[in-house]
Amino acid sequence: MSQTPPSATTLREIAVAMFTVGDQDAAKAFYVDTLGFEVRADVRFGPDGEHRWIEVAPPGSTACLALNPPMDGGAPGGGGIGVETPDVRGEHARLLAVGGVDLVSEPFSSPGTPLMFMLRDPDGNVVTVVEPGPA
Repeated sequence: MSQTPPSATTLREIAVAMFTVGDQDAAKAFYVDTLGFEVRADVRFGPDGEHRWIEVAPPGSTACLALNPPMDGGAPGGGGIGVETPDVRGEHARLLAVGGVDLVSEPFSSPGTPLMFMLRDPDGNVVTVVEPGPA
């Protein structure tokens, strides 16, 4: 049985991506203090406030990154996102100077791809830093 697809979606943008982290405070510190993200939300919820929702994002970004504890028996890590910068080499050098960042690669590109590098957060989630080319 086949369904007819809708003619147009009303979905317009990715609002929140989610990473599983082992320690929400440590993850928040990494994204804010090391990568320079800002905190968009840090709230407790649930009947006794036992759950915590943290969202961080690069300044000016419309999309956020939620830092969630493991759920349903899952383990931290295994996620990935891409972020943009106008200066990949400069950002790579800044993170080298900050120290304590697991820089997976030096800046690189290949034919048809933008300049980029990858790093891992303390839980093993991968952040790809990309310098977008001309539109």
